[in-house]
Amino acid sequence: MLTRLLKASVFTSLAFFSLNAGGFDAQAQKDKKELVKYFEAKFQNPYENKNRFFPYSTDEELKDGYAKGLKHMDFGIGSYSYAKDAKQQYEAIKEFPPYEDKIEEGEELYTKKFANGKSLKTCFPNPAIVGEYPYFDTKTQEVISLTTAINKCLEANNEKKWNTKKGQMAKFQAFLAYSTAEAEKNMDIKIPTKKAQEAYERGKEYYYTQRGYLKLSCATCHIQGAGQRVRNEKLSPLLGQITHFPVYRLKWGSLGTLERRMSGCIKDQGQVPPKDDSKKMHELLYFMAYMSNGMPIDGPDVRK
Repeated sequence: MLTRLLKASVFTSLAFFSLNAGGFDAQAQKDKKELVKYFEAKFQNPYENKNRFFPYSTDEELKDGYAKGLKHMDFGIGSYSYAKDAKQQYEAIKEFPPYEDKIEEGEELYTKKFANGKSLKTCFPNPAIVGEYPYFDTKTQEVISLTTAINKCLEANNEKKWNTKKGQMAKFQAFLAYSTAEAEKNMDIKIPTKKAQEAYERGKEYYYTQRGYLKLSCATCHIQGAGQRVRNEKLSPLLGQITHFPVYRLKWGSLGTLERRMSGCIKDQGQVPPKDDSKKMHELLYFMAYMSNGMPIDGPDVRK
């Protein structure tokens, strides 16, 4: 089914725009505007849009199984924004979220003293920072993810780096995400220089490039295929896709970072994922984060 979705691509206009001569984020702003326009059109009325956007869904499912008239900010909860049955289950789980204790453990990690007397709080005095990552470091001329920033803090204080996918890293990020959500902050990713613009473009190129033995791209599933059913789940949209991390996945039975989810998703596409602290991973996340600019941070959250 996913291979056929690739042939049904209706959203290639974002893939490789030439760079504008204006502000460094001029093209990124245009990309984001077109992305919002696309998703709002797609989910205005899935049944009426079936020939354009949902060639493999049944009429019954499109009439009864999808929410209609979705707008930009509605997509912050991923596929639950349009999958009616899944949203009901999601809301039931959220009444007693399985990650609450992890937030508390993350707060303890925040203030726990290192051997040198400092702590993670020394590096991150304001914990409400999730919406600012990844960011482009104009000194080192590279994109820095939240996970990498945390490990850099640990390393600078002669502490052992954490696993980038789960455990202490996920718990601490859960506390940061919760603090950011409580502060009612949104995604706020900057593209301050020409080098940052180039990093953004490389991340976008990775997102749209077909690779692996299945010849899929991230966009195949999460733009063209968003809302299509694969096995028992509807694929999530790029819009708002990173605003809710870290997540407690029922499949994992634990809390995991954005890098953990990205690596698993890329493997499912038949590809070898970039290393979590690599330039490719950082730039991919940079592009994805910019596409969610202005959307509220609502992590940590739960997913199937």
